[in-house]
Amino acid sequence: MNAADTALPRRDTRIWSLLAAALALLPLLLQLPGMLALTIGALAVLVTAWSQHRTLPGPIKLLLIAGMFVAIYWQMGAGLGRDSGCALLAAMLAIKPTELRSFRDARSLLGFALFAPFAAFLLDQGPASWALSLTAVVAALLALQRISDDQAGVAAPPLRQQLRAVGRLLVLALPLAMAGFWLLPRLPTPLWGTPERSLSRPGLSDTMEPGGWGELMADDSPALRVQFFGPVPAPDQRYWRGPVLTRFDGRSWSRIGNRRQSAPAGFTAGPQRWDYQIEYEATDHRDLVALDLPLSAPPAAHLDSDYSLSSERPLNGLSIWRLQSAAPRQFQSQLSPTQRQQALQLPKGFNPRTLQLAQQWRTQAGNDDAAIVQRSLEWIHREFAYTLVTPLPGRHSVDEFLFDQKAGYCEHFSGAFVVLMRAAGIPARVVTGYAGGVRNPYGDYWVVRRMDAHAWAEAWLPGRGWVRVDPTAAVAPERIYDTLEDRLGTNTGNAGLDLAGRWTGLLQYGDYLRRGWNNAVLSFDAQRQSRLLRAFGVAKLSPSQLVALFATFAIATVGLMAWLLARGERQRDPLLRAWHRVGQRYARLGLAREPAETALNWAHRVELQLPDCRLSALSQRFSDARYAGGLTDDDSLLADLRRHRPKPGARP
Repeated sequence: MNAADTALPRRDTRIWSLLAAALALLPLLLQLPGMLALTIGALAVLVTAWSQHRTLPGPIKLLLIAGMFVAIYWQMGAGLGRDSGCALLAAMLAIKPTELRSFRDARSLLGFALFAPFAAFLLDQGPASWALSLTAVVAALLALQRISDDQAGVAAPPLRQQLRAVGRLLVLALPLAMAGFWLLPRLPTPLWGTPERSLSRPGLSDTMEPGGWGELMADDSPALRVQFFGPVPAPDQRYWRGPVLTRFDGRSWSRIGNRRQSAPAGFTAGPQRWDYQIEYEATDHRDLVALDLPLSAPPAAHLDSDYSLSSERPLNGLSIWRLQSAAPRQFQSQLSPTQRQQALQLPKGFNPRTLQLAQQWRTQAGNDDAAIVQRSLEWIHREFAYTLVTPLPGRHSVDEFLFDQKAGYCEHFSGAFVVLMRAAGIPARVVTGYAGGVRNPYGDYWVVRRMDAHAWAEAWLPGRGWVRVDPTAAVAPERIYDTLEDRLGTNTGNAGLDLAGRWTGLLQYGDYLRRGWNNAVLSFDAQRQSRLLRAFGVAKLSPSQLVALFATFAIATVGLMAWLLARGERQRDPLLRAWHRVGQRYARLGLAREPAETALNWAHRVELQLPDCRLSALSQRFSDARYAGGLTDDDSLLADLRRHRPKPGARP
């Protein structure tokens, strides 16, 4: 091993290395669960502070590693996934500063640290992660420059000069990076299997149980963005249909397994039709949503018999879907015996009070199913309240909700309503999805957030088929029909509301910028890549053509980079740069210096044409400064070179 590599770096070099490692760790910590991220961050601070004064003993290191394994298992479970792998990388990086003793250790720390921002991109590809990762890369390059200067025994240049040097490197590398992004052929699937995430993203699922939506209802991050091409549906039509849940076990609702393999049931579309595009955020599931009801499935998706959409592949990243929907005039006018049985299924031994009430209503209403539906909605409107704070249910959860609590949110209302309808002999089911959305005025699109997750019901009525019934809207219509934009639009004289409105506008502009990032970067797929040169008359690029374009551009870019770097080395000396500028001024007069011509010979040749230019004396001073150092004042010579000009009007 080289002795210079094992030497001790200066204190400021160690600080720069640790700071760069911390900046590399930051974007990864921001993607981990909060408590785990705080634990790893605190460990990194403590380990760094300890290692400044003494070496951490080996047994303590092993104890810290074991503790990190326990913390990761506690937060993420035993399954190996992207989250747990990234958390393990972050934990190892937090402990790595204990080994910072030599120049070799400093370089090893920085090389290992640069894996962290790239790992963060496995969890999030947003602009914030990109900006933080770029900052970490710049800091690592600065730290490596400091290590080189320290190891060479020279003083580090000013920070501004270091930033210029790093900036030049990044500018030189940028064209090649952009060429790789735009021209390297995109594959529909990765060359290797990407592990699933240990922690699922909040989103819709195939099941619903009381209290299970608490995290989802508190998440204000976007679930999807919608661009309408033409008319926009009214608020009471902005229901985004997702999984339909038919099976009930007394506590939770779930999907019937064979629905995804069955063909869509027929429905008669009404006159209202909508054409729109959905930008769907990653969920790691396959379930999609569409405006109630989609007319057909887009490519790479499937429409089941309940008119629920699902993707052929897990939604691990941003995806874009073009859809058409229509309000149904009649939806599945006939039910098969099996479908009717499934839509009337109730487990035995649950909710006796609900069953008794339903039988009483059936006796009073006779065969009028619509009357029973209307009676239940009037009861909910009159006696129930909307709240997100609900106690954990017992065995007879529907009885407790309908007769004791009389307060809850959409999953309570929809589930209890369907049980009540089934007990009265009316086929019914739960539909999950989203409701509402807020228009973004900057991009003229609609944002539906995860907290807009909603569950409603469908009841099957003779002659009409499946009819949407939303019991939540009966007790809290503002939950469905009002948006935050609507509420902030009133009472503009109120200072609090005005401030809230400005804050909302700022958030909307931020979302508009995020959508631009999504469209320009995250949604750039193989299909868009093949149409890259359509504006130049090339309809579609094949993978081989893309590779040829990339190779051509890469060779040209690398050649240009090599020339610029060599030119920069040649002209690092300010005297040499000033001398070359003098030569450029005379070249405009046709007196350029020949490649093999010495400076003095060139000056004598120029003076034969321009006797008054006095170039020989200046050339002699330059030769003395370059090859016989100390014989001339460099500052005075540099000023004279910059001022020197051929005589006005002189021509050979």
